[in-house]
This record gives sequence, structure tokens and C-alpha cells, in this order.
Amino acid sequence: MLEKHTVPISDVRVPLKRKKTLCEDKVQKIAESILEDGQTTPIQLRPDGDGYVLIEGLHRLEALRILGEVSVLAYFVRARLH
Repeated sequence: MLEKHTVPISDVRVPLKRKKTLCEDKVQKIAESILEDGQTTPIQLRPDGDGYVLIEGLHRLEALRILGEVSVLAYFVRARLH
């Protein structure tokens, strides 16, 4: 089973390709949900040097960012090979 980690949001790098999929309406809805229930699903990251690269959870990450949070719950995963 994957272990949850608390990671500073400032240490998370979002690949440009992933940023292009961002939907502001979805971010707002998730932010509202986080205000009511907290972050219920961790994002997925892979370690990369001194920081982390986002694998899954862009909208959750951005919702936490606009709410002024400084950390995010995350699972560490391996990069997918295609």
C-alpha cells in the first residue's frame, strides 16, 4: 500500500504539457470541496532532484494553491514508461 507524505507545494513542478489541461472551473469546484471536507485524495508525485514532478492531481494541487495552502498530501510513484 502506498504511504501518504506531506510535501511543500513550492517543491512540486508541473510539466508544461500537464499545465495545458488545467480547467479553472474544475479547480474552483475542487477548492470548494476541500474547504468543506479537506483534501481527501492525495496527488501523485515522483521525486526529481531536490523536488518533485507532478504525475496526477493537477486540479487538486491548484485548488490547494488558490486556497493558500503551503503543503499537499501526496503518494510517491515511479514514472510511467511508455
